[in-house]
Amino acid sequence: MSIERAGEPEIEAFLSASPGWSRVEGKLYREYHFTDFVQAFGFMTQAALEIEKQNHHPEWCNAYRTVVVYLSTHEADGISKRDFALARTMDELADRLGA
Repeated sequence: MSIERAGEPEIEAFLSASPGWSRVEGKLYREYHFTDFVQAFGFMTQAALEIEKQNHHPEWCNAYRTVVVYLSTHEADGISKRDFALARTMDELADRLGA
């Protein structure tokens, strides 16, 4: 199955409508800041369940209360609509947790 890369207008529209997200090295990028490590790790745990449902896995890491996320689609060799969907899912979860 081929996944289409998002065009520049789609990427720009996503970035303008999605505070906190930017583009770094051809990937969508965001840092989430939580109150402590437990809340950050809880976010990653809950997000992992949603990520698995979407079968679209991010590059991410955690340092104490910060979770850093990079999104891109290998099959599209860049950013795709799958990245936009996962970014929105992660934002909704982070909002619920008070990030």
